[in-house]
Parts: sequence; C-alpha cells; structure tokens
Amino acid sequence: MTLKKIDPTQTSSWKSLKSHFNEIKDVDMKEMFRKGKKAKDFTINWDDFSIDFSKNRLNSKTLDLLLNLASECNLKHAIEQQFSGEKINQTESRAVLHSAVRGGIDQKIMVDNQDVMPSILKSRKKIKTFTDNVLSGKITGSTNKPFTDIVNIGIGGSDLGPSMVVEALKYYSSKLKSHFVSNVDGDHVLEILKDLNPETTLFIIVSKTFTTQETISNATTIRNWMVRMMGENSVQSHFAAVSTNTNAIENFGIKSDYVFSMNDWVGGRFSLWSSVGLSICLSIGSENFENLLKGARKMDIHFKSSPFNENIPVVLAMISIWYNNFFNCETEAIIPYSQYLSKLPAYLQQAVMESNGKSADRNGQNIAYQTGNIIWGNTGTNSQHAFFQLIHQGTKLIPCDFIGFNKPLYSENTQHNKLMSNFFAQTEALMMGKTSGEVKSELAKLSLDENQIKFLLPYKIFEGNKPTNTILIEKLSPKSLGSLIAMYEHKIFVQGIIWNIFSYDQWGVELGKQLASKVLDEIENKEPKIHDDSTNSLLKNYLKD
Repeated sequence: MTLKKIDPTQTSSWKSLKSHFNEIKDVDMKEMFRKGKKAKDFTINWDDFSIDFSKNRLNSKTLDLLLNLASECNLKHAIEQQFSGEKINQTESRAVLHSAVRGGIDQKIMVDNQDVMPSILKSRKKIKTFTDNVLSGKITGSTNKPFTDIVNIGIGGSDLGPSMVVEALKYYSSKLKSHFVSNVDGDHVLEILKDLNPETTLFIIVSKTFTTQETISNATTIRNWMVRMMGENSVQSHFAAVSTNTNAIENFGIKSDYVFSMNDWVGGRFSLWSSVGLSICLSIGSENFENLLKGARKMDIHFKSSPFNENIPVVLAMISIWYNNFFNCETEAIIPYSQYLSKLPAYLQQAVMESNGKSADRNGQNIAYQTGNIIWGNTGTNSQHAFFQLIHQGTKLIPCDFIGFNKPLYSENTQHNKLMSNFFAQTEALMMGKTSGEVKSELAKLSLDENQIKFLLPYKIFEGNKPTNTILIEKLSPKSLGSLIAMYEHKIFVQGIIWNIFSYDQWGVELGKQLASKVLDEIENKEPKIHDDSTNSLLKNYLKD
C-alpha cells in the first residue's frame, strides 16, 4: 500500500487558508494578546516538555484550518502506514522504520511478512554487551591495554547524528574520549590521529555499503597508520564496523564479533538509534543509550496516539507550513539555549533539507509550491551577538524555535538564570519590538537635540511581530534529548505528507558524487576530459606543475 497522492493546493482547506491568510497576514501579535489571546490556548504540555506556540501570527481559526489540511491530506492514515512497516519510501521500495530500532520488547512490526523486532532486539543486545565489555576492560586493544579513545569514521547520517548526540550528552560521558572523522579532507583525519595513542584507540567504521568514498578513504588512511604503528595483526583488535558488506569488512581485517548490522529501512539521517549509534553507546554507556531510545519511543507514542490539536510534531509542522507556503518564509532558525546542543542545527539541516528538499511530487510531477525549509542556527546567547540583527531588524521574516531547559546540569552553575533571562527576553523582544514613540522617549532622556533624535529614530525602531516557538524542557537528559530529536523527525514526516513528496530518498546527493568519481580519475591520470569551460579552466589550474 502506498501513500495517498494529494496535491495540497487543490484541497478545500488550502483554499480556505489562502483566504484566511489575506485576512490575518498583517495582524499584530501584540494586539492579538491585548484582545484576549491566551498563551494557555496555544501551549502543549507533555511529559517534561512545554511547547508554547502562542507567539505566532495565527489564531484559533488558523490552527483549525491547518489541522483540517492535515486531515484532508490523510495524515492519520499515513502515520499508521509508516509505523506498520508499509513501504512508503516508494522510489526505493523500502519501509521507513527508524522508530522500530528504538521500539520496545512488547512491539511487533512486520516487514515483508516478517516480524523485525527480534533482530532489532538482538542487535541492541550485542551493542550493549560490546559497550559494557569495552568500558569494563574485558575487551582491550592488541597489547591488552584498555581503550581510552574511540573514533567514529562516517559521513552524513553516520556522523552528524552520533556526533550531535555525543556532544549533547557530554555531561553523561563514559570514561572514553570520543572523536569523529567525516570529511574526506586528509588534513582532518591526520589532525585527529596526531594526538591518539594507537594502543588504546578503537575505530568504528560506519558505512552501509562499506564503499562510501569519504568513509573508506579515511578508514584506509587510519588502517595504514595503525599497521605502521602496531603491525598488521592489530587491525582485528582496534577496528569495528557497522555495515552490511561482510566481504569488504572481512577483507579489511575486522573480525565478525566486532561487526554490527544495519537495515535498509532505516535512512542514514535517522539511524543514530540503530547500530550506527554504537559510538554514542560507548560514549555515554549502555544505560544512558537505552534512556535515549526510551525518550524517543515515548515521543513516538505521543505522535501516533495524540489528536492533532494536542500533537506536538503535527502542530509544529503545520505552523512551519503556514510560514513556508503562505508567508513565503524560506528559512527557519533553531536556537538552543544550551552549549551542549551546539551541533543540533547542523544535524537538523541534514534531517530536514535532505528529506524535504524535493521538487517532484508523489505523482512524479513538478511541484508548483514551496517544499522544504532552509534550516540554520546556533546556540543562544552566541546567536544574539551574531545573526540576531538580521532576525530583529532585517527584511526577512524568519520563524525561530527557541529551545531551553528549566534546570542546568551542574549544581554549581550560577549563570543559568542569566542564560534563561536571555531565552525569555529574546522571544518577547522579537514579538513586541520597539515603537517610534518608545525610541523617542529613550533618546530624549539622553539629552539629544531634535535633529539627532530624528536622525537616529529609524535605526532604533524594531518592527517586532516576529514569530517564535518556545520549547521549554525540564532538564537535558538522554531521555529528553531522545524525545526532542524524535519530535523533529516526526515534524519532517508530517511536512512531507502535506507537501505530497517522498521524504525518505535522497537522490539529490548522487549526481555530484558520480561526477566526482570521474573527475578523480582524470586528476590522478592527469588527463582531464571535456567539461564546461569553467570546469576545464579550474582543472587546468589545479593540474599545472
């Protein structure tokens, strides 16, 4: 069974939203609150999350129309199809079951008439056993010294997810120090190797096919380094693999006990919950890794079972569509007020833009409306001293997600109130702005004359009326992080359903890779072929003596 193929712009809800947009597009959020809009009516409290979406250019009618659109696009049935293992990734004839790899022992999920949960639980147990044995010193390097460092070798989803989570949960770290190699840039891998002790370092190669150019190039460089330092026999004790290519793994020299399986129905950018998360498990310990999965599983249940008006991923997705497709906002900023979440915007860039950056619909037709969002951001308060100028006073309307935590992780943290005062103040400032009257009053107190005030006035005015979502969580923990990541995953799914696209393929990454392979042969043989004039000129410059 495949997903319904519904052009959202042809639904009655979309047409109603267009009409409603013309009525509300210039509404002032401050006025909406003055006229009785209540934050509690636009807040979802769930577990230890509070999602306040009241600071948006919408009212109850807007929300009703958006949720009607979700219903008209058959979202509920699509959710059921995804979780039941239907092959909704139609261009690759695959199910989409990253939620299954964090599933519980009581679940039964069928793919091609086979329950996949036993194999998932078996793989999860192998990850736990391996992690516990490494951390206890039962598994050691070739000279019987316990491991002190691990290096994850991967790219894309095999790097961004694990790297983001390990950084986010650094407070919960095991005794191992974690490193990540991704870029095919040789300087990157050599920079990491220079400070590592080969006797106490474990390398994890993550590549489904074991042929990804960047990953295998880096793995080969590291293997050569290890053989040079420790001898050929050291490879089997210092390398593990997450892959399906057993022949290539064996040829590399990795023993079967150190090999972890992957599933073709788990996309790379959603794979951190699976064996791809081996480096996460080693970095934070198996108990914390299990709590990460539990948090995601809890959000899965919320997403599957909650009515749309109380469903966090659904509401956030539909608000995003409201701005993207009606206000023509092309970007969204993710602003976590925790330095631990510094890699979250980059992780979500891939998750969102690789999933929903599509221009052909599920009928194979060119799309006449906007899909996808350009995702960017950084941590607060760093962002405030960087790009907030553009958000506050620029010409672009940029919806923002603010993510904060009620409690810090360190009890001796005396700065948390300062951090959170900025968190709350920025969303208020973005909505409220500053009027010309307020600016004049401020400038008059500085004893400026009328000409000076007149000159400075336009530069000091803040238009305000800038939309934000506030995601307030009790504390950063493996469980709450799992829920947060899963929340964004499901938001991506909802938007893909509404936009009538296939979110789980990524053909757009293929063309450049194919061309790069041909160009590499030309560079190494110093025989450039015929390209466009610009590329010919660049290759000639690169190959000159």
